[in-house]
Amino acid sequence: MTDRLALLGIAAAAFVLAVLELFFLPLRLDGTLLPRVDDWPFPVTVVLAVLTTPLLVRLASHHARRTSGAASPLLVWMATLLLFGLFGPGGDVVLLDDWRTLVLFAGGVLPSAVVVGAFVGRRAGGGSDH
Repeated sequence: MTDRLALLGIAAAAFVLAVLELFFLPLRLDGTLLPRVDDWPFPVTVVLAVLTTPLLVRLASHHARRTSGAASPLLVWMATLLLFGLFGPGGDVVLLDDWRTLVLFAGGVLPSAVVVGAFVGRRAGGGSDH
């Protein structure tokens, strides 16, 4: 029961982080919120995704018995980005039509997939999950 609650909390954190990363993806270095540097797009949320999504998958792997449990934060994160990005509030498309969206998806998915692969490898090799 404790493991299920932990996985639910980790999935909720993945949902919240995905929403924040998506909505703050358009940040620019325009002097409004960030320093002014030629109005350059600065996807700071990609850094957040690269760090937090694999961490959530790693935490979930400590509580999961199956691969689907370990991958649940990644799946929630991806589904949230797609659903909110394509069918956002008021039916707006929130996903940007440029390189930042691709970098956000790659930054969250690729390192997390490596962590899921490590979980599968430990399970197949008979190693400890912890």
